[in-house]
Amino acid sequence: MSEKDTISIQLVREALLQSCAPGAATEEVLHKVGIDPALLNAADARVPATAYARLWRLLARRGDDEFFGMDPRQLKSGSLEFLCRCAMVQPNLAAGLTSGLSFLSLMLEHLPAQLVRQQSLAEIVLLEDDQEPRRAFTYFTYWMIVHGVACWLAGRRIPILAIELRCPAPDFCDDYQVMFSENLRFDRPRTRMIFAADCLDLPIKRSPEELKRFLAHAPANILVKYRDPESLASRIKHDLRQLPAEQWPETEALAQQLCMSASTLRRRLAEEGQTWQGLKDSVRKELAIVWLAEPSISFAEIAARLGFADASSFYKAFRKWSGTNPGHYRSLILNEAS
Repeated sequence: MSEKDTISIQLVREALLQSCAPGAATEEVLHKVGIDPALLNAADARVPATAYARLWRLLARRGDDEFFGMDPRQLKSGSLEFLCRCAMVQPNLAAGLTSGLSFLSLMLEHLPAQLVRQQSLAEIVLLEDDQEPRRAFTYFTYWMIVHGVACWLAGRRIPILAIELRCPAPDFCDDYQVMFSENLRFDRPRTRMIFAADCLDLPIKRSPEELKRFLAHAPANILVKYRDPESLASRIKHDLRQLPAEQWPETEALAQQLCMSASTLRRRLAEEGQTWQGLKDSVRKELAIVWLAEPSISFAEIAARLGFADASSFYKAFRKWSGTNPGHYRSLILNEAS
């Protein structure tokens, strides 16, 4: 991870909230990890992800808690390593996640969790009682640990279809959408993360040497790179969202609108790790997921809105994008699945 990967100062404030006394103690901690304390007063400031990782490790050592003091039992130093060691000896991701979630449920008083597989979808559900919801940062820190370890175990990124949370939406969501999913839903009955069930069958093949390297760079290596809102891909996706799908331009027309040749457009997108077709599919998937959460919108209408010839074509595309059928996703997201 390069120093260009950044984290909002908002997350730094959240990390300090319960784990560090304000004033001189906070300034000392920030200086030690290379963060200017003056940035705490700058609403839009960002810090390197590596600095945020150093902050996490320092606070964990000082408080003997890898969870920022957000649970009465504490996640004692060494917990992440123990979680990984327990999970990596399992044959596949389903067993690895079950092992890891069982450990976290024992360690944390307020966040017991369960892995549930329903047809082509899987969800990790936090089995909270009727207590007041945790703050958003608490939930997202938990998801960062679980999802980050899951991706490392599988050797690939596990795409998240949706995250639902019991708490209200925080004032700041940008980094959370980058880290996890554009589809974040707040004030929901349960807190859960939803992804394609076929990921659970991925084999786990990790060595002690790989674990050592993973832990040496954690948690910086499980923070997703901040996506520049001024990047070409981000600007194109923004423009696509404003247009009906039938008005989306072809490559040549798009290049002309951007005052560049088609070859330059393809090269610029490639430099950002993107393709024109990939951007269109990304926006279609993003819109489909939002509309599937609205029971009044039929599959045929969603297909038409996304520019598909019929509902069958939409079904095939959604299965390709997400690993699940739109009907299964709608049932689960609306709590209609048995």
